[in-house]
Amino acid sequence: MASVFIYHVVGDLTVGKPELVEFVETDTVESAIAAIGESTEGGIPVWKRRLLPGSVVESAEMRQQRFVGILDSLDIVTFLARSECLQDQERAMKTPVSEVVFPNGSLLRLVDPGTRLIDALEMMKQGVKRLLVPKSTVWRGMSKRFSILYNGKWLKNNSSNNLAVNTSRPSSSSTTSIRDKFCCLSREDILRFLIGCLGALAPLPLSSISSLGAVNPNYSSVDASSPAIEVTGKRPQDPRALAVVENSPDGEHKIIGEISASRLWKCDYVAAAWALANLSAGQFVMGVEDNVTPRSLPEIQVNNSKVGPSNSMANGVGSNRQRKFSSRSIGFFSNPTSPSFGASRSMYRGRSAPLTCKVTSSLAAVMAQMLSHRATHVWVTESESEDVLVGVVGYGDILLAVTKQPPPSIPLNRSVEGLALASEIQS
Repeated sequence: MASVFIYHVVGDLTVGKPELVEFVETDTVESAIAAIGESTEGGIPVWKRRLLPGSVVESAEMRQQRFVGILDSLDIVTFLARSECLQDQERAMKTPVSEVVFPNGSLLRLVDPGTRLIDALEMMKQGVKRLLVPKSTVWRGMSKRFSILYNGKWLKNNSSNNLAVNTSRPSSSSTTSIRDKFCCLSREDILRFLIGCLGALAPLPLSSISSLGAVNPNYSSVDASSPAIEVTGKRPQDPRALAVVENSPDGEHKIIGEISASRLWKCDYVAAAWALANLSAGQFVMGVEDNVTPRSLPEIQVNNSKVGPSNSMANGVGSNRQRKFSSRSIGFFSNPTSPSFGASRSMYRGRSAPLTCKVTSSLAAVMAQMLSHRATHVWVTESESEDVLVGVVGYGDILLAVTKQPPPSIPLNRSVEGLALASEIQS
């Protein structure tokens, strides 16, 4: 286990993080679109409204119980793609997010700033996506020496219940916390920290993702010829993405695009919802021109919104007017010469191309890809082919890989033989 995971604590990673502003479940879908667009994480935690008076201090357990789930763009688009929502967009935009968000209280955990990084990684490996950390009036980050002092008792005991003890133990920082002020630590923050200390993780960063077992073959996918609306019944949880594939006669899956929360993050939600309900998956990800289309594309109406003018069209909630659908409004490029998604590989470019790597790619390269593209995952292809899909690498897969014990450089049988030989020489 790398010492960087033991000598650092959660508070080291939260310095400079903005204060969390709660988004409650009674807020509307329209407000959620604006909040997700302004979020730096691609999704927003949703909370039940606090019922206690403002003068009453809320305990950690009470705050944890108020957490509902995490809402992202994929949830919004699949909700707006329902037939009743397309027929009455204004009513859909005024729907409370309690009817949209998938309740899952295990996605967030409230922890003390003094929680060791290794314990935080264990939580995230078990499915936690956000850590809620109290902000403190005196917090300036913990040094290595203070971290050892704070956690020295558990390090000496090497107890198996470090996680439970460490997360519940109060610290000097928690006693001086500013009441009701918290910040969120995401898995992207963890990854950004790890990319800055690759030397401490050696030799893992230069190892291939396949040798580390980081390639997850159990990915979600949808056939390019299938209706795009099929993704509503296949919404994966981690990563929040589906590969759009073409099936070859020999059973291979060739990836041509993806439908994911990260790709829909800052799209035109109304246009994306209409396309999801009316187009095939291949047409959705590769683009359909408004002048050359396989079917008659009707005009779509964008309802009025109270969000700021800078967010109105980007989030798909602008002024009342009719406009022709174009895949450009979703954020995809397309080929003006051919509407068929199976005609040419050159049909997808730029933002519409899926983010891929090869099974031989190093762990460090994949981590850099995810951070540079603000992606939650990278699709993995065969070493000989750029589009034959074999799996996906997400945050959870990387966290599992970096916390693995590196393989011994000398085989066990050889090391035993060497010790026996040395003892003979000494005798």
